[in-house]
Amino acid sequence: MTLDKARELIRVQLSFGGGYNRNAVRLILAEISNQHGQPAVDQLIRELDLAESFGLTEGTDFSRVGR
Repeated sequence: MTLDKARELIRVQLSFGGGYNRNAVRLILAEISNQHGQPAVDQLIRELDLAESFGLTEGTDFSRVGR
């Protein structure tokens, strides 16, 4: 998955809000972590303010989410 596609998908989840959408974002971040590494995940968390929206913090390892 590209970072642009991840941004697009996360923005859709942000528009819905709620707990299930938080889990969807975690799955997206897991895929980004596996393909692009932790710096890309941290960048998306900062850029899309996921700490405020879903309580997701930089440095969290999402690589094993969904496995």
